[in-house]
Amino acid sequence: MNSALSIAQQQQLRRMLENGLALTSRPYQVFAEQINSTEQAVIEHVQGLEEQGFFRRFGIVVKHRALGINANVMLVMDIEDERVHQVGEALGEAPGVNLCYRRPRRPDWPYNLFCMVHGRDRQAVEAHVIELLQQHNLQQRPHHLLFSTRAFKQRGGRYNQTGTI
Repeated sequence: MNSALSIAQQQQLRRMLENGLALTSRPYQVFAEQINSTEQAVIEHVQGLEEQGFFRRFGIVVKHRALGINANVMLVMDIEDERVHQVGEALGEAPGVNLCYRRPRRPDWPYNLFCMVHGRDRQAVEAHVIELLQQHNLQQRPHHLLFSTRAFKQRGGRYNQTGTI
């Protein structure tokens, strides 16, 4: 990546990006001031990182428990390998599914599709999951509902000590 930022500025910017964007109309200007650069140079560097595939998007971490969303369940399912992509796509687009991803099966753990559903009421979340299973004709597939019992710290990605991603 050809950058107007020095290596030291790039490393400093990456560390700052880990902590998220400032809640201001010009967050890149804030970064630029902190690393003694220009807003344009910061924007170009961040765009270069994205183009190289270091990240796909910026997002926010929603502390859903603070919003009263305490009935959080991970639906784990054993879906046939030849159907898991199709089923995952369908469930990932379904209303109420906040996260859907495939994982390899493990010994003593046959589940390969994981869907996160958040809600305020456990019974309502269970009913929604049952409805999803019925809508997608999955009620006969092996599955379990794993409700969260506590929250751990949520944060975005981190870079290693050398400043590389």
